[in-house]
Amino acid sequence: MTSEQLITKDTITAFFADLQDRICQSLEEADGAGQFRTDAWERPGGGGGRSRTLVDGAVIEKGGVGFSAVYGEATEATLRSLNLTEPAEFYATGVSIVLHPRNPMVPIIHMNVRYFEMSSGQSWFGGGIDLTPHYVVEEDARWFHKSLKTVCDRHDEAYYPKFKTWADDYFYIPHRQETRGIGGIFFDYLKPVDAAHKADLFAFVQDVGNAFAPIYTHFMHQNRDLSFGNREKQWQLLRRGRYVEFNLVWDRGTKFGLETNGRTESILMSMPPQANWTYDFRPESGSREEDTLNWLRKGVHWA
Repeated sequence: MTSEQLITKDTITAFFADLQDRICQSLEEADGAGQFRTDAWERPGGGGGRSRTLVDGAVIEKGGVGFSAVYGEATEATLRSLNLTEPAEFYATGVSIVLHPRNPMVPIIHMNVRYFEMSSGQSWFGGGIDLTPHYVVEEDARWFHKSLKTVCDRHDEAYYPKFKTWADDYFYIPHRQETRGIGGIFFDYLKPVDAAHKADLFAFVQDVGNAFAPIYTHFMHQNRDLSFGNREKQWQLLRRGRYVEFNLVWDRGTKFGLETNGRTESILMSMPPQANWTYDFRPESGSREEDTLNWLRKGVHWA
């Protein structure tokens, strides 16, 4: 049996479960105080997962690292989104992460890596990593994007520009006319054409998942002790509000989880511990807050 033939849903699921373990361990070590609580759950329609949350850490105020492997009958909404007309069963597995830091100088980060398989024979990978700084620092943004470009270039030099543009378009808040943060990479419906191609796509998804902990612990160590005051904290709460708006209104993963009768607590663990909405807030001219808003647009060539 060749290595390509071994890339099954069980192989992929086992990698994602191990990835969750390793990421949680790295985050606990970098935080230095917080520890993840594990909440195992079962989905009534089939499958389940492990939701791991960390609250009141030294760096991470609230964070979630979720693993799931669920299956069952696809809903009509899911079938429509996939342009399928006949009933089919699905299998979906992956890891999803959102971390909200205590210090406004440490960015919010999100990662998702996933695999989806239908009984009709279709299968695909999806995922990505994106960064949402409360204050955009150009040097940090460029380092982040170059790190992702390095991962992409190991597999296909066309990946980074394609998936970076995809992230710009996906992590966009139309009703605010701004991006959620500085983007990153986003990809979906990467469908293997044969066993060898499936192995290649899986290797790429593995690399993306393995890149998460080194990237974010870099920012944890670098920015955790930077000074801030009430002004920065209030701005952080406003930016968290934007994060909530995107996740509840536009995020496809949230919609899929709710449509497939997923576990609500796990789906919504990406929400920040606190957020704020100030009517018609306008930052002072020339302020760091205004500078950050000016960066929240599509098409910035960070790398």
